[in-house]
Order: sequence, then structure tokens, then C-alpha cells
Amino acid sequence: MKLTNIFFLIFTLLSTNLFAENHSDFIKWKKDFKNLALENNISEKTFDLVMSNVKFLPNVIKYDRYQPEFYEDTKTYISKRTSTKKVQKGFNFFNQNSNLINEVERKFDIEKELLLSLMGIETNYGTYVGKMDILSSLATLSYDKRRSQFFTKELLILLKLIDTGQIDYKTLYGSWAGAFGFFQFMPSTIKNYAIDYDKNDYIDLKNSIDAYASAANYLNNMGWDRNSHCFYKVKLNKDISKKYLNVSAKKLINKRKIKYFKKFIDDYQKLDFVNENLKVAIITPDKDIVPDAETLSPAYIVFDNYEIILKWNRSLRFALAVCTLKDKIKNEL
Repeated sequence: MKLTNIFFLIFTLLSTNLFAENHSDFIKWKKDFKNLALENNISEKTFDLVMSNVKFLPNVIKYDRYQPEFYEDTKTYISKRTSTKKVQKGFNFFNQNSNLINEVERKFDIEKELLLSLMGIETNYGTYVGKMDILSSLATLSYDKRRSQFFTKELLILLKLIDTGQIDYKTLYGSWAGAFGFFQFMPSTIKNYAIDYDKNDYIDLKNSIDAYASAANYLNNMGWDRNSHCFYKVKLNKDISKKYLNVSAKKLINKRKIKYFKKFIDDYQKLDFVNENLKVAIITPDKDIVPDAETLSPAYIVFDNYEIILKWNRSLRFALAVCTLKDKIKNEL
């Protein structure tokens, strides 16, 4: 037998044994989790109905553990998500839903182009919302030890939303991590910000009416300011200290007033229209992701609005793409 075949056989046997072990433990976990759910005032009827077909999904653990590192440079990442085709699709979606979108903009004071951008990047305007069984995904991640506390909380929230009739469990298909609907809301986001905007006593985030109003409500509550800025690309000089260069989306540090960074920005004149007393951070998103990336390029100064998008999705590049697509769509509307 060839060596590669032997390795494949060993890998298959180990994977099969691991799955069998996890499956057995998962059954026990589900029994224990039922007690926790009942303690959190979720009815036994709802639990038995909703959780009876929930399964351990090994691929979810795989996605959570071994997500491939993204080696595309920022320019490529943004261009793929803000293409002419994406802009046109957003323009078409607006034309088909203009009354709703204009109404939501007026009521929540959130620009239509921002909502169109987020929906476009998250689900390609509702055409790809994910196919994973969200209940099984959340249960698998709750059972798993790595982030059990977070996903247990999310699963309990989702069960409560089902128990109170706010969400139809039969519609719960989305991302492997449990995000749902046109704007990919996690259960806690649904609980805190989702709106039954069409007043039918049911929140349907795969329906443009509820989904759009919910996304606008979320951004409004997070503090988005339509009169402020998101980011600007800048050219840094070598005099800037590396401590000011943020490479992680977890928390932006060493923020300063724009005028403090003036001596480190070679093309500062293009920012003359910006209030120099606004606090900003500097990000260099390629440095820790792209092999052999330059230390100082690309670089961006980012404002409070940018950090609002980071609360939506903790990715430096995601936030850059959202604001870029937003501006492109605005030019077409």
C-alpha cells in the first residue's frame, strides 16, 4: 500500500473516531443544555420541538478552528467587494424598493447608500444568506469548549425569541457561526435591535421591510453620524512611530487629534476640509496579513463612523470595503 494511502486511511479512522466521540458527548451535552434552557424560562414544548433535530456539525468546528488566512492585499479585497457589478446591483435593488429605503432613511437618519452597501457585502442583496442550520451550528459551537460561553448565550437568546413567537425556527438557515438574514444578525443583535417594521407580529429578517428597518435601527443605536467621516487613505512618512499603526480590528489604540498626525502625513493637504480637532486612528491593514507587506502602506486615517462598522464586523478590511461601496453607490443614486 502506498504511503499516501496509509496516511489517508489513518486520517479517516481518526476523524471517524473523533466524530463518534463528539457525537456521543454531544447527546449528553444536549440533555444538560435542556436543563439550562428550562432554567432560563424557555418552555419544554419549544425546546423539544426546536432542538429535536439539532445535530453536531463537525464542519462548523473545522470552520471555527481552521479558517484559512486571507492573503489578498487590501486593494484586491476592496475591489472585489465594491465592483461595478455590485454597485449596479445595489442601484437596481434601490429602484425596486425605493419607497421603503427612503422611508427608513428619513425615520432612522441612516443613509440609504450605507444600508445598501452593508446588504450588498453581507448577502449580495439577499441572494446569498447562507444554508447552514443555525440551530445546529450554534449548538455545535456551544458544545465546543473554545467559545462555549458566547455561543451558549446566543443559542439561549435564539430559543427565547422562538419561544415568544418572534422568530420562526423553520426559517433559521444562515452562516456557520449563526448569523441570519439579509444583514446577517446574530441572535443577540436580533433581540436588541430587530424590528417588526411591517407590524405583522413576526420579525422576518429575510424580508426587506423588517431587515432594512432593523439594520437602520442597529446603526442608529450604535451611533452612526451621517454628517461625519469614515476613512481617508493617506501617505505616511517614515518618521511616524509604529505604535500608532493599528493592525488589529479588536481595538483601535493610540488615537490622536488629526493635527497631531500632520507631520507624519505627506499628503495632508487633501484633508484641509476636515476638522483638525477630530480624534482619529491610523490603520495599516496589510502588515500582519499579507506576506512581505510594506509597513507604512497602505495606510488610512479612520474616524468614529469607521469604528461603528467595526462593531458590526471586527475586520479592518470589511469596514474599508463597506465605506468604499457606500461612496460608490452614493455617486450612482
